Amino acid sequence: MDRVQLTKDLDFSRIVYGMWRIGDADDTSPAHVEAKIQACLDQGITTFDQADIYGGYAAEDVLGGALRANPALRPQMQIVTKCDIVAPMGRYADKRVKYYDTSRAHIEASVDYSLKAMGIDEIDLLLIHRPDPLMDHHETGATLDDLVASGKVRAVGVSNFKPWDWELLQSATKTPLATNQIEISLSEISPFTNGDIAFHQKNGDAMMAWSPLGGGSLMTDAKGLLAERMDALASEHGVDRAAIAVAFLLRHPSKILPVLGTNNLDRIKTLGAAMSVNLDRQSWFELYEAALGHEVA
Repeated sequence: MDRVQLTKDLDFSRIVYGMWRIGDADDTSPAHVEAKIQACLDQGITTFDQADIYGGYAAEDVLGGALRANPALRPQMQIVTKCDIVAPMGRYADKRVKYYDTSRAHIEASVDYSLKAMGIDEIDLLLIHRPDPLMDHHETGATLDDLVASGKVRAVGVSNFKPWDWELLQSATKTPLATNQIEISLSEISPFTNGDIAFHQKNGDAMMAWSPLGGGSLMTDAKGLLAERMDALASEHGVDRAAIAVAFLLRHPSKILPVLGTNNLDRIKTLGAAMSVNLDRQSWFELYEAALGHEVA
């Protein structure tokens, strides 16, 4: 498994296991969660993506159960989590509206809760989950710097930020932002041309891609030319559609890190299959044109 250097002291596996559905599984026992983690580790997938809101604010607790049951797992993992979304559920059930909160008080409380829920001493990467229209970038930036200085967080970044949102926060943050996690897939190809990828590629920033399988739609709903080309390439390389969709992202020179989530243990065991697929330029453009729905100009 290839690795990508996010900061001087932090590198991630090229493929990341996304845990947003882990609290929705029929079996959330520590033993079953450990089996999922081990299936990833066996492939060299060492990076695990969480958020405080996942599973109705319960997914971090589910992960924590496995880490407490087997403390030997934690040193083998890099754990990502996110904060700033407040939704009327779980521990925020009393709130009357969904909103974002990038205040110092909220970020610090969220970090402390995440550390306790997962039973860990340090978060490898903390992301601001969504751009907050009310963000005081000076307050948010200073808070992130202080969390890194405190040792509670190793690195910080963002999710779903546009280039101007990134630049605003970075202007008030001494700590370099390590990544931006955005939606990129054959179902969402606009970042290739709208400036999102170009901005980060120019700056050498790592990008993480959420929903690289289009929320599963590329596996179940893709039809027509895109389905034909995915299936043809899958047959040629001896893999499934998912591996082709992920290989499409891996082929990009900016070293995108796809975040893949599934609760099916058998499928988890094959997440690394995309690493064996090397799409040539024409194959990549065949997929790209099929996703566009027309030939490139």
